Amino acid sequence: MWRLLRPHSHDVADQVDDNLAASRLGMRTLWLSFAMLLATAAAQAVVVWLSGSVALLSDTLHNLADAFSAVPIAVAFLLGRRVATRRFTYGYGRAEDLAGLAVLVLIAGSTAVAVVESVRRFADPQDLRHVPAVAAAALVGFAGNELVARWRIRVGRRIGSAALVADGLHARTDGFASLAVLLAAGGAALHQRWVDPVVGLVVAAAIVVMLVGAARQVFGRLMDAADPGTVERATHLAEATPGVLGVEDLRLRWSGHGQLAELTVVVTRDTSLVEAHRIAHDVEHRLRHGIHRLQRAHVHPHPAADQVELARHG
Repeated sequence: MWRLLRPHSHDVADQVDDNLAASRLGMRTLWLSFAMLLATAAAQAVVVWLSGSVALLSDTLHNLADAFSAVPIAVAFLLGRRVATRRFTYGYGRAEDLAGLAVLVLIAGSTAVAVVESVRRFADPQDLRHVPAVAAAALVGFAGNELVARWRIRVGRRIGSAALVADGLHARTDGFASLAVLLAAGGAALHQRWVDPVVGLVVAAAIVVMLVGAARQVFGRLMDAADPGTVERATHLAEATPGVLGVEDLRLRWSGHGQLAELTVVVTRDTSLVEAHRIAHDVEHRLRHGIHRLQRAHVHPHPAADQVELARHG
């Protein structure tokens, strides 16, 4: 209710405050979830040492990778707080996309280690020890990852962070991978040595599937991909602004936690400079209110050609 009563501001200082608030929320989420995942991985590592389970080792490695992926994202959030300079005129929002690449590298590296260990266990099969402890560690891994996943995905979507959402999806996949370790424990209880390395490979394959989806999102941000539905909505909002005859060259891109827009609006040829500026400001106001996490819109008014006006008023 208060947001409806409070006047909306386009002041640069207010935009900086919004970015800082998003960054602080992201940092708090990162470090608390980091501590939770680190504790989960530590508990699982003890069971790996006692049991020798490569399936649980795969899960533990992924939990460690997911925990330490908080480091590059945290660095990106800190860089994102810096104001734009003459060299980096758009600010440092791209650092978050680069952090997303670092997360992908961590995931891929941990997956490679898990595959190597699983294949090695095929060549040198061993009995799984402390089966109940392995099953318990699997449940602990699922609970810890799912809590972290929900937290990171919710906050990532709230502040518009693709890297944090990708990290949350990684944690969620690790959670289901932890449940797969229960199959390894069941196989060990039935004295089936092959189940443990097979589950290790299945877990690694599941992470690869998740990796492809996360990579698509991260590389999409790097390539300035925009949601077509959002582009269409932005076009309709601009066209509905009084004084606008049409919209041309509308572009959207993400930078860090927020989106930037550039567009040209067509106005009548007899529109004064002052009136054209007012129309452009109205378009920006509508877009800022109607488009998710739009931080800035550069609106260029352009006079209509004679035939356009005739068609409009005819």
